[in-house]
Amino acid sequence: MFNIGDKVVYPMHGAGIIEKIEEKEILGEKRKYYVMRMPIGDMKVMIPVDNIEEIGIREIINDDEMQKVLQILKGDKTKMPQNWNRRYRMNMEKIKSGDIFEIASVVRNLMLRDEEKSLSTGERKMLNSAKQMLISEIVLVSNIDQEETEKIIDEAISF
Repeated sequence: MFNIGDKVVYPMHGAGIIEKIEEKEILGEKRKYYVMRMPIGDMKVMIPVDNIEEIGIREIINDDEMQKVLQILKGDKTKMPQNWNRRYRMNMEKIKSGDIFEIASVVRNLMLRDEEKSLSTGERKMLNSAKQMLISEIVLVSNIDQEETEKIIDEAISF
């Protein structure tokens, strides 16, 4: 169970802060929801309290784990399938896991691949989405703004 003020990650959406816990009746059923504010886009998301394990909600990373994310971003591109469809599915599974280290490797690999040969529209959307998830969590961990965080990510990945 999380509390108001906790910083959490909602897989496929990014990181945010729980602003309140409220009870809502939807389709005749009363349930408790976390109301989470996302730092990027100032979006609010309602998450059913009784589904947090299924969804994979987790606390944001700490400073040590943040350093590991930066090391992953600085690392070399890992081997990926040449087939676009297989590569896309493999990367999507990593993103859906909600694991920040997997998401960092997807961002690194796609950015490096984009330098070699430009990405398809689908992979470009995937890169942008994964990068936003990464940025949203780093912003909450390090208390720096979105632009500065994006600069840090771009500088970590050496072309």
